[in-house]
Amino acid sequence: MRTFTLPASDGVALQVNQWSADQPPRAALLLIHGMSEHGARYAELGQALAARGIALYAPDLRGHGVTGQRQGLLGHYADHDGWRRVLEDLHQLELHLRACHPQVPLLLFGHSMGSYLAQAYLLRHGAGFAGAVLSGSNYQSPALYRLGRLVARLERWRQGRHGRSALLEWLTFGTFNKAFRPNRTRHDWLSRDPASVDAYLADPLCGFRCTNQLWIDLFGGLLEITPVANLAQIPHDLPLLVIGGERDPVSDGRRQLDLVDALRRAGLERVSAQLYPDARHELLHETNRADVIAFLLDWLEAALANRQSCHPKEIA
Repeated sequence: MRTFTLPASDGVALQVNQWSADQPPRAALLLIHGMSEHGARYAELGQALAARGIALYAPDLRGHGVTGQRQGLLGHYADHDGWRRVLEDLHQLELHLRACHPQVPLLLFGHSMGSYLAQAYLLRHGAGFAGAVLSGSNYQSPALYRLGRLVARLERWRQGRHGRSALLEWLTFGTFNKAFRPNRTRHDWLSRDPASVDAYLADPLCGFRCTNQLWIDLFGGLLEITPVANLAQIPHDLPLLVIGGERDPVSDGRRQLDLVDALRRAGLERVSAQLYPDARHELLHETNRADVIAFLLDWLEAALANRQSCHPKEIA
């Protein structure tokens, strides 16, 4: 793994984790990680992609990983317009990747919170991608997100923007472990693999409580990507994969299929789903991750082959 720093438009120093072979890549994948984690956790996927000639770039988002450490505040995007700023950061990185790898097709992968950011990003810049993957995602009623945002605003009034609400954490994550009793740890819901869960618990850049302002930003972003009319702004011919575990408590498994249905109702013509029985939230850290990575590589190869047949001159 190599790392580099990319300056954001407002001066935040974004940490970018990179996996690539020595020779120029034939494709690149931009990965958006989930809440309370960071891009360096995706080494196994990065190594597998690099072996196929696909470079992986996984930034530490604002408030996360090394980027968050540099900001001095883990779990916080920004005091104002945090969701928009994260999307601008991703666009800055996309432009950097296109400058470094002209004529190389670009793929997108978003996990959990990153899957919501990926959808918001595809609304704005989807035409430039050869394929996209939404991992550990969800789809729920806008009314639920409005209620969550109201609670987050009340908690901001009570604790301030930088406050970290135990109530918000309980309302969002508090019930996830119940399905896996008796619990060994408070994060058993992430994976069936005890070693993966223990590594998450031991990582000082994982598992932190996010700020009230980040929750407000996130609920606002979810309200943007939920309407089918907005999802219809994603290019209809984009190959898009929804992938996850059937026992993922974030979506209860079934709500990932609700997302597939919403995307299809929005007019997307090439949406597919792959759900794994008994798997939990973090497929790339699950006991069956080798099978998951093999499936992802095959799916990405198919997306790239489709692009080559449609745009042969662009990648010659």
